[in-house]
Amino acid sequence: MSEAYIIDAVRTPRGIGKPGKGALSHLHPQHLAATVLGALKERNKLDTSTVDDIIWSTSTQEGKQGGDLGRMSALAAGYDINASGTTLDRFCGGGITSVNLAAASVMSGMEDCVIAGGTEMMSYQQTLAAERSKAGQPARMMGSGNPALDEIHPQSHQGVCGDAIATREGISREACDALALTSQQRAKRAIDEGRFAKSVIPVLNDDGSVALNREEFPRPETTAEGLASLKPSFEQLADFDLGNGTTFKKQIQRRYPDLEWKGVHHAGNSSGVVDGAAAVLITSKAYAEKHGLKPRGRIVAYANQGDDPTLMLNAPVPAAKKVLAKAGLTKNDIDVWEINEAFAVVAEKFIRDLELDREKVNINGGSIALGHPIGATGSILIGTALDELERSGGRYGLVTMCAAGGMAPAIIIERI
Repeated sequence: MSEAYIIDAVRTPRGIGKPGKGALSHLHPQHLAATVLGALKERNKLDTSTVDDIIWSTSTQEGKQGGDLGRMSALAAGYDINASGTTLDRFCGGGITSVNLAAASVMSGMEDCVIAGGTEMMSYQQTLAAERSKAGQPARMMGSGNPALDEIHPQSHQGVCGDAIATREGISREACDALALTSQQRAKRAIDEGRFAKSVIPVLNDDGSVALNREEFPRPETTAEGLASLKPSFEQLADFDLGNGTTFKKQIQRRYPDLEWKGVHHAGNSSGVVDGAAAVLITSKAYAEKHGLKPRGRIVAYANQGDDPTLMLNAPVPAAKKVLAKAGLTKNDIDVWEINEAFAVVAEKFIRDLELDREKVNINGGSIALGHPIGATGSILIGTALDELERSGGRYGLVTMCAAGGMAPAIIIERI
């Protein structure tokens, strides 16, 4: 089996995902993707006619984010028309899956140069929601959206699931807030020390002016007292009437009837709503040598894992165990862990279940501080892990994240 090398990884800064308020919200999603694709081309003097495929992740594939963002963004970035492209959806996990599939194409020997990545403009999702409301259309359905499937696997809202898991696991509001505060503090340190500088690409407007060249979402002024003062976000939503006497809470209680309820998540310990894009250049050894490219890392192993869709967020732990087994490694071999902070309980449970050293987990902050552009986050985290391995001299990094439907992709990379 051929090796799959990571040549480079880039991303945009993350802009606040609110229409008219975030620095990126006025741009087309293709523009964000074209920014990172263009950066890979320029930084690596890439002959884009030799790119076999572009595998892209976008969760909300509607309107401006529809129509195969991978292919259209490559054309917008000035890539050769020979460079094909496709777009996938694994909800939050798509940005890891795009890299995994790119690696699989190279490792199989079928392709030599593949770019993976993702884009999500959460501000555009809000625009779509407003347009639906104005037209008298129902909001985008949470859960499965299929009553017949919900009879088999009741599915709920992800925030309600986060509170349910915290209740079942005995993870307190205080523990979730402490993790959130650490995320903000570590993100501030990383930004102050320029730890993201190697990967972050400024986003320009069409006239060449700078739209955004820094992280827009972090709240470095966050305090424990401020977090403690915030009201839970999902208690009221848990009791929202979905029709036929069903609520999000009741969906979960159909499977877990004895579940007591406690709202622990709020805006300060949940992932931020942002816009962003990321891209990773993956090649074979032969391609890298032929084109004078110096690999920064290699893909060691990847895995996919399903878990209970009713609780939704618990697959990262078994996914991490699965990918470690595939790689023939143990948790003690991993120098850098990136577990997406979709909600504080996800990362807190991950650390507790695997008994990890907290100093190795989300070293430079996570999505609570920096934001979670759904389809792009996995690719961002892979680049973040690679940057941190290079900065610290570590060898292996493991990246995983929960995804709707009760899933988690995972990947292990090695610094070269």
